[in-house]
Amino acid sequence: MRHGLVWIYGFLMGGLIGAGLALLWTPCSGLELRERIRSRWLQVVEEGRQAAVQRRTELERELAVLIRRAPPES
Repeated sequence: MRHGLVWIYGFLMGGLIGAGLALLWTPCSGLELRERIRSRWLQVVEEGRQAAVQRRTELERELAVLIRRAPPES
């Protein structure tokens, strides 16, 4: 258990350090970088919403099929 926690801690610290270095050495201005991050984040959120709507539609169809197949209750 302890080995796993150490690994997770190292992974998170490495990610934070890597992100910090990337921000320091980026070839664009801070304003431009923030806009790119914001734009990408909004794109990811929208893709997630679309995927959720699609999955909900699929599950509703499956439920409708299962309801039709269910024997009538007495």
